[in-house]
Amino acid sequence: MNDTPNFRGTDDYLTDPALESAVNCALALQKPLLVRGEPGTGKTLLADAVARALDTRLIHWAIKSTTKAETGLYNYDAVSRLYDSRFQDKDVTDISQYIRLGPLGEAFSAEKRVVLLIDEVDKADIEFPNDLLHELDRMRFVIRETGDEVIAKHRPVVIITSNNEKELPDPFLRRCIFHYLEFPQPEFMQQILDVHHPHLERDVATQALEVFYNLREMSLRKKPTTSELIDWIAALKATGAAGSLLEGTVPLLGLLLKKEQDLLTAARILTGRSMN
Repeated sequence: MNDTPNFRGTDDYLTDPALESAVNCALALQKPLLVRGEPGTGKTLLADAVARALDTRLIHWAIKSTTKAETGLYNYDAVSRLYDSRFQDKDVTDISQYIRLGPLGEAFSAEKRVVLLIDEVDKADIEFPNDLLHELDRMRFVIRETGDEVIAKHRPVVIITSNNEKELPDPFLRRCIFHYLEFPQPEFMQQILDVHHPHLERDVATQALEVFYNLREMSLRKKPTTSELIDWIAALKATGAAGSLLEGTVPLLGLLLKKEQDLLTAARILTGRSMN
């Protein structure tokens, strides 16, 4: 256990002690890390940061409503095999050429331990989480079409994200290390800006953060996130619009808000404030 890496974030992914403890606990116990939080809190980027800190590959498995645990192991392309058999220009008896490993299969067969990101687990049906952990516990599977068995060389570092769209099964929750990513407070967000825009004038940063958090307090369908704030400031710098921000207007609002109704709501409230 002394050889377990000690995660402390990266140069461009800032962490706090609670998040670091959760990641390091998952690494030490070799358990999946389940990360919840609203969009824009850095759940997906966490997996990339862990992979870079461990100097290993990141395998990203984006979950959909139709995703099944077994599809993460491998896929058999029967359609391509049937197509090739019609033209008789390939040896279709070699079924292995029609087998494609899925994200789980790639993680199990990797020569070096990898980070496996299972993104938005709550999009799948209710059976998926438990089926997933069953496969992760076994760390091996048989390709039925060929009879070959894939046995994991290394247990992957598993990071699972959830947007809390539905309740996850209790047995699944019991077998994971859990961490909730709070949305950054202004002080921590300022540190994030210092990383991504190190030469940003302090008064511009202060005004940008004030606008950003004022928007997040409004009744919007989609609140602006950290990545949108970073992109907005980059656009302000690139277009020279930062001066307008200091004069009390909010330029390039469409970089922060992505819904027409949100733009109308924000424009109405901001206009009313400026008139007062």
